[in-house]
Amino acid sequence: MIHAVLIFNTSGIPRLTKFYTPLHQSSQTLIQKIFSLISIRPAGLCNFLDAPELEAFLGPKDGSDERWRVVYRNYATLYFVFVVDGAESELGILDLIQVFVEGLDRHFENVCELDLVFHFDEAHHILAEIIQGGLVLETNGDEISNSVKLASKARRNSFASANPLSLGSGAGPRSGSLQTPLGWLTDKLAGVATR
Repeated sequence: MIHAVLIFNTSGIPRLTKFYTPLHQSSQTLIQKIFSLISIRPAGLCNFLDAPELEAFLGPKDGSDERWRVVYRNYATLYFVFVVDGAESELGILDLIQVFVEGLDRHFENVCELDLVFHFDEAHHILAEIIQGGLVLETNGDEISNSVKLASKARRNSFASANPLSLGSGAGPRSGSLQTPLGWLTDKLAGVATR
């Protein structure tokens, strides 16, 4: 099971956090602990490690000798980190990180740290299309991208139909009879000019 998904920069500042199991201590201290484990590792080492230090944050594992595992990838200035248990394959999680990054890249067109800061809701939505409740739902990049695009379009249409001050061609059911303030003013000025 996936217990946490974290994205933080090379300074250890979290940009996205999602926990699928309850924490026994502060999430900030957990993020600092994981960052301290990962940041000191040389680039030549593998991208996963056993982390018995996390038992204080996530609780002891029910299995006899199972340990918490941290699986991560470093892309430019961001660390993508998954905290998993022994039921997950480390190589499968590395592939899942790649799917997540590709989904972010498709949506944001070459994702960067600022995209995660200013569009955190969309980043969480992409993650929710891939993982729910700590279990993997979808790994097909096309399906993830299509679902995110449909949800984004629905959100824009909902905003345009519910907001009478939104400019542009509304796509909602009320948009045909609803006139924007700019359109009203233009009609009034055009009517004055013809008199």
